[in-house]
Formats: sequence, structure tokens, C-alpha cells
Amino acid sequence: MFFFFYSLLFVILNCMLDLGKWPVFALLPPEELRLIRQACVFGSAANEALYVTVKDEVFAIGTNCSGCLGIGNLLSTIEPRRIDVLCGKKIVSLSYGTGPHVAIVTADGEVYAWGQNCYSQLGNGTINNGLTPALVSTNLLSKRVTEVACGSHHTIALTSDGEVFAWGYNNSGQVGSGSTANQPTPRRVSSCLQNKVVVNIACGQLCSMAVLDNGEIYGWGDNSTGQLGFGNNRNRCAPCRVAALQGVSVIQVACGSSHTLALTDEGSVYTWGANQYGQLGTGNKSNQALPSVVNTGKERMGEVAACHTSHTSAAKTQSGQVLMWGQCRGQAVASPHLTHFSSTDDVFACFATPAVSWHLLSVDGDDYLTVAQSLKKEFDSPEISDLKFWVDGKCIHVHKALLKIRCEHFRALLNKIVGDAIEIYQFSYLVYRAFLEYLYTDAINLPPGDAIELFVLAKFYREARLKRLCQETIKRGITVENAITLLSAAVRFEAQDLEEFCFKFCVNHLTAVAQTQAFTDMGHNLLKNFISKASRYGAFRH
Repeated sequence: MFFFFYSLLFVILNCMLDLGKWPVFALLPPEELRLIRQACVFGSAANEALYVTVKDEVFAIGTNCSGCLGIGNLLSTIEPRRIDVLCGKKIVSLSYGTGPHVAIVTADGEVYAWGQNCYSQLGNGTINNGLTPALVSTNLLSKRVTEVACGSHHTIALTSDGEVFAWGYNNSGQVGSGSTANQPTPRRVSSCLQNKVVVNIACGQLCSMAVLDNGEIYGWGDNSTGQLGFGNNRNRCAPCRVAALQGVSVIQVACGSSHTLALTDEGSVYTWGANQYGQLGTGNKSNQALPSVVNTGKERMGEVAACHTSHTSAAKTQSGQVLMWGQCRGQAVASPHLTHFSSTDDVFACFATPAVSWHLLSVDGDDYLTVAQSLKKEFDSPEISDLKFWVDGKCIHVHKALLKIRCEHFRALLNKIVGDAIEIYQFSYLVYRAFLEYLYTDAINLPPGDAIELFVLAKFYREARLKRLCQETIKRGITVENAITLLSAAVRFEAQDLEEFCFKFCVNHLTAVAQTQAFTDMGHNLLKNFISKASRYGAFRH
């Protein structure tokens, strides 16, 4: 038993970002690298970096062009410098421009910006460079910002209410104000986004994109290579919908220098824009002003990746395989190429020019799950277990101490119970075993229908992270064929959040869903409620 927990401690202590592919971190000692939980590499030569430690301290290292390190001067440093004003702020989003300028969002919804400011991209109303992080306050003080994205010299921010604010360089209309005058302070992007809810944003060099909660996607700014997806090359000074994706529900957008990638709720990838390096993945090098689906094989995609500083594209399948295409170390790869990587971050570290990170690197997500997965060999192992669960007449072997560490419910329960066996009646064996395995691995492996029952269990045990994983599993696995089945299960288990998601999917794909056998077999009450709600949602308007 001691050996098991010694091994567990060793794994946890070695839960760290794999920063070895980024040269800017080469001089940091191993003991410092082990403390990093978030990082971002940026700059014209990938020679600048910010990172956050497990104690939520923020450090900067690198050449410090235009004061982009935020350390109060213009001096380069090979020794990490602490950025006091950001320590303890809990960074949730970070982006950078090519000046470079840097913008971050804190857990409290505040935006800080610093670095180059020749076009007011810092949002402070001046054109003076910022040597230290400063709060972006105009029009944002009463808002809670959740995400930030930077183009070459402009910045956009997404609020918790689904509003978009923009500021900075506007020669092509990229701040969405209806003109091409630079915007010195944050201004809400309204026009046709008024009364709509945005859930995801991205910036190319001189353009901006936004995804709505109903799966629609809008773009504005530079369109010289067709990167807005409108079928022409005319710039737009205000948001316009990508009409060619009518009937397709987009869940994520990513922008390269002058090309765009969109991921749909069915796991398909669409691309459009510049293609001189094959970054659209279409098999040729011809620019494309309308979205085209990328042939990524039979697997569904779970993530797309691009960076406005490069012409490289990447995508990750839901099973964890990583594909890349576009400019890769000077070569043009015109079709998706399967890599040996486990993360899209590795694509940009090894092949993009410059080798910057496309988003904020974090131990949360795949790196964290990989560490938890290493404990799986100890799950349901009778050799050293000290507790058994009996579910549907089947036995599952676990360890009391680990359950107490991982779950508040078990911490309270196991302090009261004497014995080495517990019988469970409320949940099925398949679902309860998946729950216990999750406590060992931080991952779930269930079909979407069973994941709804696991979602109910997570609510009962107050496991917020498990609830999110269940939601992700269902969202990744929902299809036209199973959407009604999942909706029915969500209603049966009173899982309101998932019911709403499944309902929206059904409405967004109503014509195809209505032709399935599950729709034909739908119970009278569920069908009646579905039609009534869909009507209120506007599904039957012509």
C-alpha cells in the first residue's frame, strides 16, 4: 500500500507541461519547469514567453520587444522576471499580437494589456507602449470578460453575456465599428450581432470571427484572400454571417494569418481563405473564398488549431490523434498529415514559423488527463484493494484512501462505514464502474446515452468536473441518428442543461433528425413538448 501511494505521489509531482519543444524554456532548471502550470510562447522569433506557476505567480522571460514582457522596462532577460501585478490573478485566457502586444483575462473577468500600442491595441486611449500590465477599463468595468483574442494590432474580447468588444488597428474594418478609423478604447461590436449570444472568438492578422450559441459564424475585417468565407474578396467593416454554412452548426473557430478553420458539432472541419502553403488542407494551393470541408478521414474532430502569426493548421480527433497541414518548416503540406503528436501544441512548437503557441498552454486538459490515466492499472485490482463495491451482482475493487482523496462524498461516507464492502442500488454497474474508474483516471469512456446517467450521478455526488466531462462526451458523440434518444434520456433523468443542448442540436438539424426512426418512435408527450418548444425557438419559420 505504501508503494502504491509513493507511486501516486511521484506521478502527481511530475504532472507538468511538456515545454521541452520550446527553446525559450531551455535555460530554466528542471525544478522550475516542474512548477509551471500555464505558459505561452510568442514574439516574431518565438523568443518571448510568459508562464504561471502552481502558486499562481506569473513570470516572463525573453527578448522583451516593445516591452511585451510587462516587466517595467525594455531590457531582455534570460532569467525569469516576476510580474507582481498579475500574481494571484488566475489567468483564464491569453492572446498576443505581432507588435507584439499581450492581453490576458483573469478569473474575475478583468482584462489587462501591455506591450506595443502604436494603434491603441492596448485599449487605453493612447498610442504609448505599455511596459507593465494595465487594466483595460473603458466600457468593460461592468462586464465580465471570459476570452480575449488578438490580431496583428487589434484586440477583441468576449463577455459572459455573449457580447464582443473590440479596439485597436482598423484599416480593414477588423474592429467591426462600421468604419476604418482606429478604435482607441473598447467598443461593443453590435450591428447584426445585437441581441445575439457569441460563444467563441478568434482573430486573423486583420480580421475577426465570432461563433454564436446557435452555431452560426460571423466575420469582419480584411477579406483580401477570402478569409471571411463570403465567396468574394471585399472587406467588411461590420459583422456578416458566413451564409455558406447555413444548416451547419459551428462550435469552434480558429484563424491563421489569412485563413480560417471552423469545427462543427458533428466533428467536421471547414476551411477557407489563403492557401499558398496548403493551409486549407484541400490538396491544392488555390485560395478559396467559400468554406470547404476538409477530408480528415472517418474520425470526428474535437479541436482545430491555427495562429494568426503563421500559415499552419492542425486538428485533433476525438480519439486523440493529431493532424497537421499548411506551412510546416518551410514545406507546403496541402493535405492533412497524421503525426505522432498527442497535442496540437506540439505541431506549432515543432513546425510553425515562428514556433509560437497558438493558445494558452495548460496542464488542465490533455496533459492532466494523461497523468491521471497512468493510475488506471491500479483500478479494480484485487491485489492491494481494501474496499469492494457490489453493483448488479458484480464486484469492483478500489482503495479507500484514494476515494477519500478524490471525492468529498466518499470522504464523508467512508469515515462512517466499517467493513470492506458496499452495495449500490441507485445506478447501473456500467455507469458506477465508469464513475469509480474516473476517480482513478480523470477520464470517462462511455457511449453518450450512458454518459447522461453518469451526469445524473455526478450531480448527486456533486462532482462538477465529472459533470463537465459527461457534457463534453455527449456533445462530441451526438449525431443526427442518436439526438432524439439522447434528448429523451436527458428528459427522463431531468438533466436540464443536457436537455437544452440536445434540443438545440435537434432544432439545428431538424430536417435530418425528423427523418430518423427515433423521431418516429418518440413518445406522444415528448413529441408534443418538442414541437411546442421548437416553434417558440423559431424552427418552423420560413
